[in-house]
Amino acid sequence: MHGAHTNRLRSSGGVRLELTPTTTSPLSIDTSESTEMRIQRLITENPVIIFSRSSCCMCHVMKRLLSSLGVHPTVIELEEDEIHALSVSVPDGGEEAETVAPAVFIGGARVGGLESLVGLHLSGHLVPKLVEVGVLVL
Repeated sequence: MHGAHTNRLRSSGGVRLELTPTTTSPLSIDTSESTEMRIQRLITENPVIIFSRSSCCMCHVMKRLLSSLGVHPTVIELEEDEIHALSVSVPDGGEEAETVAPAVFIGGARVGGLESLVGLHLSGHLVPKLVEVGVLVL
């Protein structure tokens, strides 16, 4: 595939595929799309998505919790200069959370960081929310 230059096995068991901008690939990256627009697009396109920093242990715990429920979220690792765009693109209009990344979104709504995700699970509201967005069938 033109545009893919690195394919590395990750310690978390996933594969990281790094894409370079190209106009000949159907998977081309729109270089005119701002970071904020890209983050917002990803939030709307993916029912469960986690934005993380590289090698984030809290993101790993979030993925394990969701995997144990049978849900496999999309995980996007942001570069340090992209982290600020995550707070800008939060659509709920509320105050910014102290922890910008990692952040999980379910059904387009920001859940928050690891503490919020675990709290949602312990309160019994996580599974119904995952069923509601169609990623989990009971």
